[in-house]
Amino acid sequence: MAQNKAAENGGFSFTRTGSMGRQGLPKIQTHPEATSEVCHDDSGTPVKAKTIDELHSLQKKKSSQPTTPINGKQGSFAAISEEDRQKQQLQSISASLASLTRETGPKVVKGDPARKSEGQKATHVEHHLYDASLFGVSDSALKFTHILYNLSPAELYEQAIKYEKGSFITATGALATLSGAKTGRSPRDKRVVKDEETENELWWGKGSPNIEMDEHTFLVNRERAVDYLNSLDKVYVNDQFLNWDPEHRIKVRIVSARAYHSLFMHNMCIRPTPEELLEFGTPDFTIYNAGQFPCNRYTHYMTSSTSVDLNLSRREMVILGTQYAGEMKKGLFSVMHYLMPKRQILSLHSGCNMGKDGDVALFFGLSGTGKTTLSTDHNRYLIGDDEHCWSNNGVSNIEGGCYAKCIDLSKDKEPDIWNAIKFGTVVENVVFDEHTREVDYSEKSVTENTRAAYPIEYIPNAKIPCVGPHPKNVILLACDAFGVLPPVSKLSLAQTMYHFISGYTALVAGTEDGIKEPQATFSACFGAAFIMMHPTRYAAMLSEKMQKHGATGWLVNTGWSAGRYEINRNRNILMHLMMLFDFLFINRGGGDSNLGHLPMLE
Repeated sequence: MAQNKAAENGGFSFTRTGSMGRQGLPKIQTHPEATSEVCHDDSGTPVKAKTIDELHSLQKKKSSQPTTPINGKQGSFAAISEEDRQKQQLQSISASLASLTRETGPKVVKGDPARKSEGQKATHVEHHLYDASLFGVSDSALKFTHILYNLSPAELYEQAIKYEKGSFITATGALATLSGAKTGRSPRDKRVVKDEETENELWWGKGSPNIEMDEHTFLVNRERAVDYLNSLDKVYVNDQFLNWDPEHRIKVRIVSARAYHSLFMHNMCIRPTPEELLEFGTPDFTIYNAGQFPCNRYTHYMTSSTSVDLNLSRREMVILGTQYAGEMKKGLFSVMHYLMPKRQILSLHSGCNMGKDGDVALFFGLSGTGKTTLSTDHNRYLIGDDEHCWSNNGVSNIEGGCYAKCIDLSKDKEPDIWNAIKFGTVVENVVFDEHTREVDYSEKSVTENTRAAYPIEYIPNAKIPCVGPHPKNVILLACDAFGVLPPVSKLSLAQTMYHFISGYTALVAGTEDGIKEPQATFSACFGAAFIMMHPTRYAAMLSEKMQKHGATGWLVNTGWSAGRYEINRNRNILMHLMMLFDFLFINRGGGDSNLGHLPMLE
């Protein structure tokens, strides 16, 4: 009986018959025969791990890749084994990294080389290596290339903070990074291969953004980039999509050396579902971002250590000598400006939103003119802030995220953008408090071109999927720094085409590398730096679609009125324009070209 009672009490019993303890309390008697019972504070099962590495491995469970939320029916899983699927995936990546001289891709291993000690099993694919004595295979062919494939934001945070100097978590959870010496695009270093396919299709010559190079020079730079990427311990690979219209979707692969670049493109492109990733296959276009490594300045056509090269026939892009992430975004936009018109689809450098009644508005404008701010109107559904297509199906966003300027950002003026800068967002070249990590958005110590890249679903009123009906209003934005343009003007179709082709604005500081003061510029189609064909081709398509669908044109000045920007009494009018938009969206009828009866700003 005593033993049973002892067992019930975990091997101990109280007795009143023996000697008394202090303060008259009974002594505790132990019973050796009850030692088979375990005495502990909880009843949880002990962990199965026998080492710290095993314990850490139990912390992580297998999960699907993070995706862009898409409404509707998803694709089916490929009817092949997991092992065969991974082998095909790695063979595709290996082929992308193939050196032209070796004719075969590197030996690809999936996983971080730093985690080999954690007991994680790496998957790899080996290619036959030719006899070194015959073909002179370099040492890089003897090593594995570690691939970090479609990592989640959390994994990319870990990579950036651990391995990339200048990466920090801000007070709101965003990842703050530095883009190196280049804090803007380098349009004078952009080159396009001129070959039989592009010679008669692209816009060449005076005024064109397409500076030619031959295919041989492209292949020299491609080899330099691929060899650099293959020499690294690990590279990041993103397989993603462009264009939310499933009928005209483009598959892109981005191979990069920095976690920052991988997270940036994770946010800016459309993220595949797990089913779509299984069936991804061969990409339609590939980017090789070796921006940490310079090009050879003595190579033909090179004018600096930076080179951004497009080969439309090979469907490839090479980046050398610049780590500014915007080069990838705008490079793909140039590609869409080539591919989409060939399908009779108009590609647009514009923001886009939709009212509750389904009325869609397009906002054309260069960087810094207010496309992001005006398209991100909390009273309307956001379709996209920068790049769109207009097809027979309506409008569709090209991207899966937003790339917003952060200079002088405030919660009062732009609450949606302010709230979107949280975990998962990349903030470039911002300055923050050393202790609190609070970002000072007015600080320009690094550059005026501070940016935030975040998934479009971070905007509460984003329309997912990012497609809409045909636009009813086409709004041309011009940041006028010289006080010439009125705040708002209604345009005829002919006037719309005139302003669309001329594309007047003031290029503000920080938008491009080397710009310190506003400069008047005329950018065809409000995006001459990215168009590939002659501007009249895009204008003709826009005119046809506006006529067909009854869209109205507007010219909106988001710069300064009644004087130049230097004069203190004049103020930027962007914050005041929202009060005028009620007029734009409610009164769509006739009227004077210049809306003089609207309230003018002081």
